[in-house]
Amino acid sequence: MTKKHSRWTELVQPEDLAGTRGAVFSSLVGSMERASTVVFPDVKSMRERDWRSKTQYSYGLLGTPTTRRLENKLALIDGVRHTLLLPSGLSAVSLIFLALLKSGERVLLPRNAYQPGVDLARMLAVRFGIEVDFYDPLQPEAVPFTANTRLLWVETPGSVTMEVADLRQLAELAHARGVLVAADATWSAGIAQNVFALGADIAMQALTKYQSGGSDVMMGSVSTDDDALHEQLLKTHMQLGLGVSPEDCQLVLRSLPHYRLRYLAQDIAARKLAEWLSSQPGIARVLHPALPSCPGHAIWQRDFTAAASLFSVLFEPDIPQANIDRFVEALALFHIGYSWGGAVSLAIPYDVRDRYPHSGGLVRFYVGLEDVDDLIADVEQALAQTINL
Repeated sequence: MTKKHSRWTELVQPEDLAGTRGAVFSSLVGSMERASTVVFPDVKSMRERDWRSKTQYSYGLLGTPTTRRLENKLALIDGVRHTLLLPSGLSAVSLIFLALLKSGERVLLPRNAYQPGVDLARMLAVRFGIEVDFYDPLQPEAVPFTANTRLLWVETPGSVTMEVADLRQLAELAHARGVLVAADATWSAGIAQNVFALGADIAMQALTKYQSGGSDVMMGSVSTDDDALHEQLLKTHMQLGLGVSPEDCQLVLRSLPHYRLRYLAQDIAARKLAEWLSSQPGIARVLHPALPSCPGHAIWQRDFTAAASLFSVLFEPDIPQANIDRFVEALALFHIGYSWGGAVSLAIPYDVRDRYPHSGGLVRFYVGLEDVDDLIADVEQALAQTINL
């Protein structure tokens, strides 16, 4: 009997290694296949080629062996059968909305949702008559389901304000009403939480983050284990012409075998910085899901096995925004920039006073691969210059 390996062992092993042992040239690295035009041996083959099949190829936009290889790896990580690649995380959000919603149907978004996704939903409401409403991710029993609700969106934790939602309860409530559940699983990255085991029908991620790991690739993914949902998503994916570059896929494939190790190491470092920050003057609250000070911490304890290195802090209300901005600018090792997931640490201020019950300013930290003691020293000197005068 062949021993079943963990998904992380299977992720590292080359898919085609067994077939190349003993060959004149054998490598642990897969080749990269590029194509716009795919040629056929004869007309019969052209007419019989099924563009939907993962084992057949008909046009470069619809997949090459390189793109399929990455799709297979990502599906393996999520424990599902189907994954589609897209040019960005926002493109993945767009695919789900456009594939599953039509005029007169309703999508429910958490108040902590990724802002570009919220803006997209509002645009669809204005231009195409799709209804949009919002719910408090910490009050699942108060979600405003209606008869025309088609999709419940869950982002746990929120990527700025970090509330941890009860995906399991939200999915149960949604499924009891025939509503599909889509989860933004970028923060957990297929490592810290199994969104499908908790009831999600669809998961999207920004592969731009930990899976890429180099701050140099834009890519997204949409995964599901449901054949009918996959067909619906796949058809819209084709109609919108959402292709990805094989070169970018190869970069993600190169980073994928060690992204879990980076994620777990960065988790340890981020917790150390977050715990240190929780005792510093001027800091009102640390919003890190692994700390009791974060809303939904008990849910994180129950449903997560690790934490990303992305968290936020709230400053005391009497600290002016100008001081907070100067604090961010005074950091030497934390650079100012959106996104995250690479080797370099980041910090960026957000104004969330209209969305969060706190009158102080917020800064989101991303902890990269630097020595965490150096990062703490950097934050300490910036606080001393601008906050704790």
